[in-house]
Amino acid sequence: MLTLYGNAFSPFARKVQIILDHKGIEYENIDGLTPVNRERLAQVNRRIEVPAIDHDGLIVVNSADIAAYLERVFPDHPIYPVDTATWVKARAWERCADTTVDPILVDISYWLWAIRPDQLPEGLLDAARADLASIYEALNAELRDRDWVCGELSIADIALFPHLSGARTLQVPFDESRYPDLFAWYKRCRSTPIFANDLARTRTFMSNPASFEGVERNKIFWRGDRIEWILARGYHDWFMKEIQEGRVLWPAIGVPA
Repeated sequence: MLTLYGNAFSPFARKVQIILDHKGIEYENIDGLTPVNRERLAQVNRRIEVPAIDHDGLIVVNSADIAAYLERVFPDHPIYPVDTATWVKARAWERCADTTVDPILVDISYWLWAIRPDQLPEGLLDAARADLASIYEALNAELRDRDWVCGELSIADIALFPHLSGARTLQVPFDESRYPDLFAWYKRCRSTPIFANDLARTRTFMSNPASFEGVERNKIFWRGDRIEWILARGYHDWFMKEIQEGRVLWPAIGVPA
């Protein structure tokens, strides 16, 4: 039996659920971030982060590690290219989604869902748009004359989609006139069942007021890449004020379960 500890608001959990659907793997889905499931999640991941999976007692955490595990144990419907050079490219785009796109989008999202005493810091949205523009340009070039980022549908598309699906809402869209191939890719994803189902799950979650009951919205859960981006863009004073005024949560030490 495979159990996924996920959450429809987490792009990393969505990534894993898309992989499970793509591979046709049966699984139990538990929202690990609801208060009632917090202790259960802590037993498999002491950092209290999703996603995590429990496969017949074997625990795997971190979306990239879970993706690699699922590919190893369930090789049908592969998500990693066979060709070595293309495999490297797919992994690079997965890493870009996980460690570059995610921090930018998450760091500008707090003023939409968290309970904040302030406004979005001046210049932060412009910094996000500038950094994402270079990523959009590169993706648009990758997608010229091809349907998927690495030729065949792969982990690159699966990792990028959950993040980029929120770009318009966060006011950092990829304009069709400037990035036509990227825009066409996104439309293609939306018409593909595994991605369409992901969007449907997310919309259902977001439209239900009960989804956020008991969820911490006053303090922000910070980790490495998200801290790196906010500091690298010059918001040291803002971040220190967050710490001093007690609006920061830190993950626990990531000791394997």
